[in-house]
Amino acid sequence: MTSVRSHAARLLLTLVVALCVVFARPGAAEAVVYAQIEGTGSTWSELIVQQWIADVDANGMKVVYTGGGSSKGRKDFSQSSTDFAISEIPYQGTDELGNADTSNGREFAYLPIVAGGTAFTYQLKIGGKLVKNLRLSGDTISKIFTNQITNWNDPAITADNNGRAFPSLSITPVVRSDGSGTTAQFTSWMDKEYPDIWQAFYGKAGLTSYYPRQGRALGQAGSDQVMNTIAGFAGNGTIGYVEYSYPLNKDYPVVKVLNKAGFFVEPTQYNTAVALTQAQINQDVSSPLYLTQVLDKVYANPDPRAYPISSYSYMVIPTGASDTRMTTAKRQTIADFLYYSLCAGQTKAGPYGYSPLPLNLVQASFDQVAKLKVADPAVDVTDRDVKSCNNPTFDGKNLSKNKLAEIAPQPAACDKTGAGPCGTETGTGVPSTDGGAVDPAAAPAAPVAGGAVVAPAAPVVDPATGAVIPVDQAPVVADPATGEVVASAPVAGGQVAQSEIYANPTELASSRPLDNRTFGWLAAALLVGLVVLPGIYSTGLRRRRLARARS
Repeated sequence: MTSVRSHAARLLLTLVVALCVVFARPGAAEAVVYAQIEGTGSTWSELIVQQWIADVDANGMKVVYTGGGSSKGRKDFSQSSTDFAISEIPYQGTDELGNADTSNGREFAYLPIVAGGTAFTYQLKIGGKLVKNLRLSGDTISKIFTNQITNWNDPAITADNNGRAFPSLSITPVVRSDGSGTTAQFTSWMDKEYPDIWQAFYGKAGLTSYYPRQGRALGQAGSDQVMNTIAGFAGNGTIGYVEYSYPLNKDYPVVKVLNKAGFFVEPTQYNTAVALTQAQINQDVSSPLYLTQVLDKVYANPDPRAYPISSYSYMVIPTGASDTRMTTAKRQTIADFLYYSLCAGQTKAGPYGYSPLPLNLVQASFDQVAKLKVADPAVDVTDRDVKSCNNPTFDGKNLSKNKLAEIAPQPAACDKTGAGPCGTETGTGVPSTDGGAVDPAAAPAAPVAGGAVVAPAAPVVDPATGAVIPVDQAPVVADPATGEVVASAPVAGGQVAQSEIYANPTELASSRPLDNRTFGWLAAALLVGLVVLPGIYSTGLRRRRLARARS
């Protein structure tokens, strides 16, 4: 028995030595220590951020994110109660309520993280059927949310829909009751494009994070509550503003908004990508507003495909060397979480109702991430650049191109002012176009498994509601590699998977994304040890017993 055990022990020792050789070979990567990080802020960005959190959980990164609004995110960060924040607007110095809105001396940097379109989702029924192809001009939208248009049968709404009249039904705007970046984006657009309408209602010029609720307007905290109120059983007649991801994942319609080219378009990833090609960015590195957006040209983008209320949100990260919440492990977690989010994570932006960031914004974000290493030289940011970045808008070779914007289809003729309205449904993620389906190999059009959604041919339209009636040739899902049909009917939306949340900060050793090969060797070697050694021990034990029996 002793000799068998000794033999097994020698084999185990040999296995351990072999593993040491594997990890000691030149170029082998070392384990990276991560620590849980926590953030608060934007609900506009929350759906995709939660998906990224779920994705990196398997790599040992624990990230906890809670919405609550951009204003809360900035405030929590300034009080050093979080490790990062996400906001649609930067610190304003003094907010619109006269309160301080600064980082309170905490060193930080902004970096672009999520791009998308602010959508107007609604519930409007005719004969019990939901209208799914509503069109509105910016002028009409502004008047609805400033109580100048209060009924769905208003002549302005009829004109936007090319003479199609809606029943007499009071309009109930649903606005954010909390400090919201979505509100700031919406009111900034009205302030720039429709100042006479907005400023008369607000009482002054400028944007606000706190919407001035008046008349029939309902206030709800968070994008989820706005969406649920509109889609609820008592929601008929309501309209509100949320990021496009919310109605897309709820399978709910959105307004097609009139752009400067005279086309009504919805905020698909393609139309948002086109619009943001005109975004101007503060490139003054000495400015406290470095990398913040100037959207005037986005609002006025003359491209027929552009969705006018497109923008992006920022992550606020700590850059001070003596930041009291930071450790090397936390900074490393922030750096690697951002690498995933800005690169591979952006491939999921379109299916979740967002638009992937273009290369110039990703490059700018990497420049900001590098400040984590300046604060702490132990942070590893090697091989973290645009050349290794799997982002669907670029190939890493040409900073001047946006692949997604280049393949964006032109709007359908029935979406033009004076035509239509089109019979195609909104809130599906699929652009309304006369040119056929978007190339499925280029970018996914909707959140489906196994391929891109292919648009149906010759839709049949209900004359009362404008909704599409199913026809014999239903939408199909095609394999992007072969083009073969793999399923019937697209999958509509879904809930974002939530990662497990830990109450107490933990430190975990994990591989970097490029280290999987090394840890694959470890798994294989351990498997051999677990399978082989017990067998050797068992065989030796049986031989020993047989020898005793014979004697």
